[in-house]
Amino acid sequence: MKYPGELYSSSPRAYTGLPELDYPFHDRTVTVTQCGRLCFGRRKINLSAVFAGQNVGVREVADHIWLISFMHYDLGFFDDQFTRVECAPNPVPG
Repeated sequence: MKYPGELYSSSPRAYTGLPELDYPFHDRTVTVTQCGRLCFGRRKINLSAVFAGQNVGVREVADHIWLISFMHYDLGFFDDQFTRVECAPNPVPG
C-alpha cells in the first residue's frame, strides 16, 4: 500500500483564482474586508472572513432590508439599521 504523498502529482494547469466578480443586477458591489466585514456607509456588517477580499453584491429588497449575494448564491439579508445578517433560505431542496 502506498502513501498519498507517493501517489500525488501536481496539476499541469495553473490555478488563477476567481475572475473579477461583478453584480450588474445589484445596487452595489462591495469588497469584503480582511476581517470579514462589509463597510456599508458608516456601518460595519459582519459577514465572514471566508469572503475576505472578495466582491459581494448588495441589493435593497425592502426599506432598510438588503440582500447579500456571492456569485449565484444569496447569502443572507441585513437590516441597515441593526447591521445583523440573517441567513437566506436554502436554495437546495432536501
